[in-house]
Amino acid sequence: MSIHSETTLTRRSFLVAVGATGVACAAIGVVGMPSLAEAAEAAVNMDEIIAKELGAGTVALEKVKIDTPPKAENGALVRFPVSVDHPMEPDNYIAAIAIFVDDNPKPLVGKFEFTPASGKAEVEMRIKMAKASQVRAIAKTNKGKLYGAVMKIEVAEGGCAG
Repeated sequence: MSIHSETTLTRRSFLVAVGATGVACAAIGVVGMPSLAEAAEAAVNMDEIIAKELGAGTVALEKVKIDTPPKAENGALVRFPVSVDHPMEPDNYIAAIAIFVDDNPKPLVGKFEFTPASGKAEVEMRIKMAKASQVRAIAKTNKGKLYGAVMKIEVAEGGCAG
């Protein structure tokens, strides 16, 4: 006596099921993908982000120093020291430094506030970078003037900068 089940899976029925699943997944993927116009709208406008965080204005590329190598050995831990050569007097001082990584999903990675009592406008942080990107350090004075520095940091593949 042999027992035959009605739910026996044949090679043909398996291939039909897999094919139907593939077509359904492809259809969902195409529907869920943004158009080129939508992708262009989603592109990051760094001037707008900087203006939102520090106020609108022209950034003078002076006074700010980013002291990190142009190639990071480990993208998970990129040392990022920033200093600003500016007085810290009661009526003329650096009020904030913001650090941006252009190709990050959220470009603002750190914002630090200062007072004249801080003595110096210096900060050091560790940032995570999945790929090469421009980084920006923008300083704002208490009078609203913006200073900055921009640098491209390459991230070594596999964590080896050699």
